[in-house]
Amino acid sequence: LSILLLSLGLGTTLTFASSHWLLAWMGLEISTLAIIPLMSQHHHPRAVEATTKYFITQAAAAALILFASTMNAWITGQWDINFDLHFFPASMLTMALALKMGLAPVHFWLPEVLQGLDLTTGLILSTWQKLAPFILMCQIMPVNSSLITFLGVTSTLVGGWGGLNQTQLRKILAYSSIAHLGWMILVMQFNQQLALLALIIYIPMTFSTFMIFKTNSSTTVNTLAASWAKTPALTAITPMILLSLGGLPPLSGFMPKWMILQELTKQDIPLTASIAALSALLSLYFYLRVSYAMTLTISPNNLNATTPWRLQTTASTLPLAISATISAMLLPLAPATL
Repeated sequence: LSILLLSLGLGTTLTFASSHWLLAWMGLEISTLAIIPLMSQHHHPRAVEATTKYFITQAAAAALILFASTMNAWITGQWDINFDLHFFPASMLTMALALKMGLAPVHFWLPEVLQGLDLTTGLILSTWQKLAPFILMCQIMPVNSSLITFLGVTSTLVGGWGGLNQTQLRKILAYSSIAHLGWMILVMQFNQQLALLALIIYIPMTFSTFMIFKTNSSTTVNTLAASWAKTPALTAITPMILLSLGGLPPLSGFMPKWMILQELTKQDIPLTASIAALSALLSLYFYLRVSYAMTLTISPNNLNATTPWRLQTTASTLPLAISATISAMLLPLAPATL
């Protein structure tokens, strides 16, 4: 396990540190190969299926990245990431990195894969695995701006529409991840620091949400209803974290959304900003639905699912406490980040 986790860290760090396309590609490959045994460790048919789907999509994306960077080296004569890319390889790289991260319209693998995993591996997949492609995407900006805007707008819309009808928490989180990444991509072509800030705030919010579901050992909206009997204090805090993911003031999640909308308006694309803001309403609906199921409903007694034991958790709750505080109370720091 330690070898795999260290390789996971190494792959991402290698991508961060590299200025050569081959090294960046190698880092992405190492982190993909390191997470595959973690994904299939339970030997459940669903976990194995999810791992296979993940492996195929990531291998395709990595092949595309290698192809695009080779083609760029062929056209421009250099492998350096920091130089300007040729237009065609740049568009191909953008699509390949979008496939790596799970941006719409190449998002189809993400909900399926996340649904087959346990919550801890799902958490790694939703946060850590997004970092390397994200940083690469930041480094090749600004590229084809209509393609980037298309990716961003479709991701926010798909992330909103897709999560509406779901009862599985992991799929809801997958769609939430797609929507958040859409927001980051929209602003990335104008201001990379702002996109990075959005990612930095998205990570503790997602971490808290996954940890809450793990503490309550629930994977469907129905089983959440029993959580008030098991962890009453946590159940009271959860709606704040979920609404922070939805981007409501005065919670931390409002800060990146507010600054992104402001930046888009400054760049004179009010239509894109309006579509993004309206799609945030869709996401807000399913976060509200989860909070409602968790805090305001009594657990049904004829559940098909098995009710989890209401025992004291033995796991350390300190990380969850810290991340919950971050995801609810960072908004007053907005002037400092500005």
